[in-house]
Amino acid sequence: MSKDEYLITDEPLKALTIFAMPMILGSFFQQVYNMADSIIVGQFVGSSALAAVGACAALTNVFICVALGAGVGAGVLVSRYFGAGDYGKMKTIVSTSLVSFLILSLLLGGFGFCFSHSMMNLLQTPTDILEEAVQYLRIYFAGFPFLFMYNIFSTMFNSIGESKIPLGLLIFSSILNILMDLWMVAGLGLGVFGAALATLIAQGISAVFSFLIFFCRMRQYKSQFQWFDGQELHLMLKIAVPSILQQSTVSIGMMIVQAVVNPFGTQALAGYAATMRVENVFSLIFVSIGNAVSPYVSQNLGAKKINRIKKGYHAALVLDLCFAILAFVVIETMYTQISSLFLGKDGTDLAYQVSGDYMRWLGCFFIFMGIKMATDGVLRGLGIMRPFLIANIVNLAIRLSVAMIFAPCFGIAFVWLAVPAGWFANFLISYMALRKSWPVSTVCNSVANG
Repeated sequence: MSKDEYLITDEPLKALTIFAMPMILGSFFQQVYNMADSIIVGQFVGSSALAAVGACAALTNVFICVALGAGVGAGVLVSRYFGAGDYGKMKTIVSTSLVSFLILSLLLGGFGFCFSHSMMNLLQTPTDILEEAVQYLRIYFAGFPFLFMYNIFSTMFNSIGESKIPLGLLIFSSILNILMDLWMVAGLGLGVFGAALATLIAQGISAVFSFLIFFCRMRQYKSQFQWFDGQELHLMLKIAVPSILQQSTVSIGMMIVQAVVNPFGTQALAGYAATMRVENVFSLIFVSIGNAVSPYVSQNLGAKKINRIKKGYHAALVLDLCFAILAFVVIETMYTQISSLFLGKDGTDLAYQVSGDYMRWLGCFFIFMGIKMATDGVLRGLGIMRPFLIANIVNLAIRLSVAMIFAPCFGIAFVWLAVPAGWFANFLISYMALRKSWPVSTVCNSVANG
């Protein structure tokens, strides 16, 4: 066995830990990458500029999640063919997905650039920050193809069990982004425009390096392949489209929640935006564990090592519990200091109250997100997408209904009070679907042959 095949040979908890830890660290640096704009803008420009950047977050997440969902469809099949040792089909999937998603990213980036002002108006962005938000968003969309392709390459690396390379690239691009943010925002005084430009440059360099490294890696697998295969694209889209719908639907929901928050004013929005960044940091830990489970399951499915799948799921739940406890301890002891990173000295009492209340509430319930992500990860790896999609839509519906109905009448706290209920409902639906799959062998054989 090659050292690359440890996900189908090593003890499940060990294999998942080795595989997931670089992904978790990568998620941390991804959020450092994302938070650099908010922290530096909040500290050197002010809370209004922070609100402008934060107002874009929900919308940009929609487009990011399209990229992540697209990568999932390709990644599941890459893992499956890699586990089966069919490197020709693996490289065909890689090439087909890159061609298809590059075209998609150019179309989405162009759409976002042209309609930035209309979208921010639709979200009821406060008028005092509207122009800065639109300026940030347009520069973001100009660099969107770089971000899109980088996320695709990261998924490809993870699909073949190589999670350290994306980590190294993220560390490099995060440091570059922070340095350029400091230079352009604090040094040159370019404000929100400088923060967006720094992110665009860092993303572009990272995407180019990702392409070069991945191209060299693929040359190690000597086999014939096709540059584009319509049949493989069809198989990939059967997994990718439900995943894109799930990812983008949740992000669209968060965008609608953002529209509920905006009328509460700039300072409430600044506090909400600060904690959204913190939520993303901890959430992506559990997302990373769930994303690690999918290639693990898919590789073992391809290798026909069916008995290892359930053991891997249980190992993921152990990791989730450990990180949920860590998140609770960090938030309970440091929530004020964390909020101050974003809000700075000019943050009002309202901004700090909104941030602290939201953060402490979520800190008690991250375990629900963890178990949901692990369960969804198994379903993705098996290619069972319908219950996975339904569960996430129910999760979103619970959060949206409570926020839209109760928050305008009873206060901003109802924006986040139902979040844990949505996570838990998602888990129950996904878990019931997964229970029907145990023993896994029947489902796995049908998926592998389909």
